[in-house]
Amino acid sequence: MRLQAPGRVGLDVKTASLAVLSGILLVLSFPKFGHWSVAWVALIPLLVALRPLPFTPALLSGMLAGFVQHVGLMYWVTHVVVHYGKLPLALGVPVMMLLALYLSLYTGLFAGGVVFLRKRGIPAAVAAPLLWTCLEYAKSMLLTGFPWENLAHSQFQNLPLIQLADITGSYGVSFLIVLVNAAICAFIGMADGGRRKALSGAAVAVLLVCLTAGYGFWRIGDITARFESVPNQTVALIQGNIDQSIKWDPNFQKETLRIYRDLSLQAAKESPQLIVWPETATPFMFQNRDELHDAVVDTAKSAGAWLIFGSPSYTRHEGELRFQNSAFVLSPGGEIVGKYNKVHLVPYGEYVPLRPLFPFIEKLAVGVGDFLAGTGFDPVPVAGKPVGFLICYEGIFPEIGRAWGRSDASLLVNVTNDAWFGMTSAPFQHLSMTVFRAVENRLYVVRAANTGVSAIIDATGRITSQTDLFVRTFLKGPVKIHRAQTFYTNYGDLFVFFCMIALLVIFYKPGGSRPWSKKFRK
Repeated sequence: MRLQAPGRVGLDVKTASLAVLSGILLVLSFPKFGHWSVAWVALIPLLVALRPLPFTPALLSGMLAGFVQHVGLMYWVTHVVVHYGKLPLALGVPVMMLLALYLSLYTGLFAGGVVFLRKRGIPAAVAAPLLWTCLEYAKSMLLTGFPWENLAHSQFQNLPLIQLADITGSYGVSFLIVLVNAAICAFIGMADGGRRKALSGAAVAVLLVCLTAGYGFWRIGDITARFESVPNQTVALIQGNIDQSIKWDPNFQKETLRIYRDLSLQAAKESPQLIVWPETATPFMFQNRDELHDAVVDTAKSAGAWLIFGSPSYTRHEGELRFQNSAFVLSPGGEIVGKYNKVHLVPYGEYVPLRPLFPFIEKLAVGVGDFLAGTGFDPVPVAGKPVGFLICYEGIFPEIGRAWGRSDASLLVNVTNDAWFGMTSAPFQHLSMTVFRAVENRLYVVRAANTGVSAIIDATGRITSQTDLFVRTFLKGPVKIHRAQTFYTNYGDLFVFFCMIALLVIFYKPGGSRPWSKKFRK
């Protein structure tokens, strides 16, 4: 039986089933329903299905696996656009599926590329990790970039393996996972001769995993020792748990401020040096000097601590009033020490690209209209130490964390409002990606989220403490405001560029006598 229309290329039931199975296993590799160990075998069904396939069915198989994966990971998009974008469910589901379809193109190209290179004599154990790494990087950079739950992020709790990220970034971890999948796959269904040939790939995979784990255990001890002499600073993360449906109601402004003030003063009894409120914690323009402004300033004074909080702000840009998503820093004396304006805005959340093509998505933008992006990454001094900021969505971008590292920030403060996501997997997924910013740049990350998950992450990527979702509370804990130099901070994604070069080399490797037209035949 074949899943195809007469006269068209399609997939048989076995191939489609294996592709779907890989998609499901990829979903089960990520939080909140999955476990990191599943990722190390998740691609095996798809790789097995690709063996007898020509290019076009392979492309379709990969897209099917990717579509299932991303529907399973991105289902929360429907919740966001229906509940807060006010789209009808009949339109909200297709919007989510359209995003999943776009993301599945990369998995499709991966599968098609594996088959194409196999015909040129390149085994999957060589081609697959190179292709996946390059395509994952492309997905993370093209069209403003969307590195949401790249394969490496599934490993955020696998501390020894993710230490590699301070050299290769997260892409090196993805490379290793795909290599192991391909090496295991090489032994499945092979005759004795084929299995003997597969031993070399397996040996390389085992060696690299052992070296990575060894480096990870050593690096955890090394970083712990380097930070041991750094004095602890106590931070209090305030989780106001403000309902998104009333957050911007002017009648609720004072109540919101009272909630944050009461929690902050309660936390202040334990003498924190730093108090952090979430993204847009003040649902008003703090820069306006009024009673609401004064109440925030008085909170910092009464607590006797540095106060970091998110607030909308505005500026004049080309003669026009424009709004920005900002983080302010107040000293214990209530003085405004600095401010950071969010640089990487959320498409269709904080601005609407391609508005003429998608007029129905206009209402997804924040009510005040398109935000103006910030212009740089300049640390703000907090208690004499340079601090960088990741506002919400910025936490998923390694290049932003690296920009702060190169600017000598010694602490990253991630302020976010994940109330949009409800009780879905998204808040846990969001946290899993933020962990890598700590490892890549070897600094602490503190994360204050309106409804959770608020967390403290140390320089090895260990989540030392975290809150539950939708709880009004504060999280107190020690941090070390310090940073150790890393190869990744200094040199960025060199590993990806080496993968690109290797891919080009094997792409042009002489081999095979078939003309190009036959290699791509259906």
